[in-house]
Amino acid sequence: QVTLAESGGGSVQTGGSLRLSCAGSERTFSSYTVGWFRQAPGNERDVVAVIIWTGGSTFLADSVKGRFTISRDNAKKTVYLQMKDLKPEDTAVYYCAAGARFSNILHSTSEQYDYWGRGTQVTVSS
Repeated sequence: QVTLAESGGGSVQTGGSLRLSCAGSERTFSSYTVGWFRQAPGNERDVVAVIIWTGGSTFLADSVKGRFTISRDNAKKTVYLQMKDLKPEDTAVYYCAAGARFSNILHSTSEQYDYWGRGTQVTVSS
């Protein structure tokens, strides 16, 4: 069982930056693929970024390429989502999720993830 806790959300203006953190409760967190998903009101939950357990491979959704970066520090049991040049359409609740231990596959669907955080709100105003 892994408990995840997101932090770092907030309100920024267009063009601003935020760094989200996803902290895992257990040492085994370092063996999981971690994904960041987001959900805006009335929309489905969509994948934003994924990183495999070693940090050696990542995925970014087309809508955030060039603006967002995903990384992890397994010693700190934390995965980060650095967000730059934020746009109003980035406004959503951001969730981190963990699944697929010791996998090198970049899973982009929520069904592949076993553990979820409660989410952190990101609001970008124009």
